[in-house]
Amino acid sequence: MIQRIQTIYLLIAFIIMGILPFVFPLETSSTGIKTFAADHLVDMILFGLSAALSLIAIFLFKNRQLQFVLGRLNIILNLILLGLFVYHSLSVSGEVATSEKGIGMFLPIFSIVFLVLANKAIKKDEDLVKSVDRLR
Repeated sequence: MIQRIQTIYLLIAFIIMGILPFVFPLETSSTGIKTFAADHLVDMILFGLSAALSLIAIFLFKNRQLQFVLGRLNIILNLILLGLFVYHSLSVSGEVATSEKGIGMFLPIFSIVFLVLANKAIKKDEDLVKSVDRLR
């Protein structure tokens, strides 16, 4: 069952949360200094935790219920990370010129989309197994 579509979705979510935060900047200051996820400890921990949950969920293909729960937990974690980014972008930084937000700020949104698609596929598989069990 590792070759299912939810594995692809979870792998994409792992790439988005595990690799891309170190490629795309979270923001660029008015002086041109780019800020990545590795520059903030809390952001780096949340990105790593989300990537780890996606990777663990890939290998829990035999336990669909736990895989589904980990997907939901990962969605909540990404919402917390997104809220943290909104807080960072709306807080008064004291600088005269505003900094530009990078594509790294939107990575949790992309991850949430793929996690929702994975949970949908997991639920579909679980419903199929339950319907086959009913026929016996």
